Amino acid sequence: MALRIEDYAIIADTQTAALVGRDGSIDWLCVPRFDSGAILASLLGNEENGHWTIGPVGAATVKRRYRDDTLVLETEFETADGVVRLTDFMPPRSGKGAEAPSIVRIVTGVRGRVDLSMVLRLRFDYGQVVPWVYREQGALVAVAGPDAAWLRTPVETRGENLATRADFTVRAGESVPFVLTWRPSHLPPPEPLDPAHELGVTEGYWRGWVSACTYEGEWRDAVVRSLLTLKALTYAPTGGIVAAATTSLPEKLGGVRNWDYRFCWLRDATITLQSLLYSGFQSEAIAWRKWLLRAIAGNPAELQIMYGVAGERRLDEYQATWLSGYDGNPVRIGNAAAEQFQLDVYGEVMDALHQGRRAGLKAEDPAWGLQCKLMEFVGEHWQDPDEGIWEVRGGPKQFVHSKLMAWVAADRAVKAVEEFGLDGPVDRWTRLRDEIRAEILEKGYDPGRKTFTQFYGSDELDAALLMVPLVGFLPAGDERVRGTVAAIEKHLMRDGFVQRYTQHPETDVDGLPPGEGAFLACTFWLADNYALMGRHDEARDTFARLLALRNDVGLLAEEYDTEAGRLVGNFPQAFSHVPLIDTARTLSTARAATETRAAENLR
Repeated sequence: MALRIEDYAIIADTQTAALVGRDGSIDWLCVPRFDSGAILASLLGNEENGHWTIGPVGAATVKRRYRDDTLVLETEFETADGVVRLTDFMPPRSGKGAEAPSIVRIVTGVRGRVDLSMVLRLRFDYGQVVPWVYREQGALVAVAGPDAAWLRTPVETRGENLATRADFTVRAGESVPFVLTWRPSHLPPPEPLDPAHELGVTEGYWRGWVSACTYEGEWRDAVVRSLLTLKALTYAPTGGIVAAATTSLPEKLGGVRNWDYRFCWLRDATITLQSLLYSGFQSEAIAWRKWLLRAIAGNPAELQIMYGVAGERRLDEYQATWLSGYDGNPVRIGNAAAEQFQLDVYGEVMDALHQGRRAGLKAEDPAWGLQCKLMEFVGEHWQDPDEGIWEVRGGPKQFVHSKLMAWVAADRAVKAVEEFGLDGPVDRWTRLRDEIRAEILEKGYDPGRKTFTQFYGSDELDAALLMVPLVGFLPAGDERVRGTVAAIEKHLMRDGFVQRYTQHPETDVDGLPPGEGAFLACTFWLADNYALMGRHDEARDTFARLLALRNDVGLLAEEYDTEAGRLVGNFPQAFSHVPLIDTARTLSTARAATETRAAENLR
């Protein structure tokens, strides 16, 4: 079985990423893109499905870190005879350095001597295809179908049990490199890399990138690591940002709540765009905005909630039945939720583009014409039931959060005309905004329990409605907001963390068996609500609990299992790291930043 999710770190080259375990094993690597087939897939199966392990022979204590403000990972192994440092990184493929995806691993002797072993078991097409292996030009070459991988190292290797193995010793002051490069099998061999040179290039790339960060608050280390994680999840050629580097890591251990997150969600657009802009990364925000406009171009009725990293629309879902799963969970490739109708994404797209204009991104482009078309669709379909933010598979309903985001769409359209002088039917949009607001307050609020509900006429709760004050629908001091927060504290809090929505055997809202971890983004939203309400000590305490969930190198998954005390869900998760950045920015200026953000939305 794979390690705990929190025992992994990520290395990336701005087009794909790999997960490296504390034991020195790379258990997940898709090439050449995030959503390509994995050539190392033991994360979702067993060692026969592909891994690349370098580590000491025998017992060792382990500690690891990223080199400051980079994605260069250092894992230090201490044995009875000495200490070695394993340095792992992927040279960026953003126009500099290596063109083909490569992983560079350098073992350096720190003290004494350490005997080590290396095992490389390549399995193409998500762990099911055993390649043909031969030697060529001093390299070990593995080929099967469209895939080829080249291993270069000065260490003598041997084939054994359909794997490549090596035994070697490293003494203090010595360094032993390994370089694995993928390339389409029909192309010539990749050029050899100089590991030391690529290390310097990679360090310089990440430090140069993060130097644009403008955040200097109390939680700078956590914010910078989250920003680096977002950059690691970026597909540089298009600007798209995937939700996570993995598929099928479970939201409930042993359950069926596990999905493929290696795609770009429109829902992430608003929070990602704002986080990048407010942190000083305008070029990334511009690239993400351009990706968004290309992806959503076309008939508004055909808008999808997610796309491939280059804007692909077909994300057909199937099960990789040859993989046993992380914890016995089904392994899914593709995501059928791409075909759902989720009304809220229209509001999130309108908000993202509006916030971009406020931050100074140019308005003289086709975006406004596209937005006007989106508003035509919202005006005609905002009363339709949908599957909602949580992508339920139990059938469409009149979800209150979806109506809230339809209100956001109308509100941002009105403000675009008022603030930027853009041309549009502002009177019609104002009436639409007022109509949606009135219906939400009439049908989406339970005055008896003093809380907004998950969908019209229901008794269920939904933590997504913590967004009510954050998007400017109502001020945080409104009794309906305070009542909703109180209801969520009472019914959705587990050991200080927030679950997404009510789940019990009597409800079939999401079409799945009940039970999952606490959703980290929702808990960040609760901290923001506390700050808006003036409950600043509770806001800081909640944020501190969330920061304590990060693993030893500062990474978060989607959820946290309070009973098992483990991170669960896909990893690392953009939708956890983005609200971390936002809440840190809020709390760094205590009351002012959050109230300013809400006041801007209320204007």
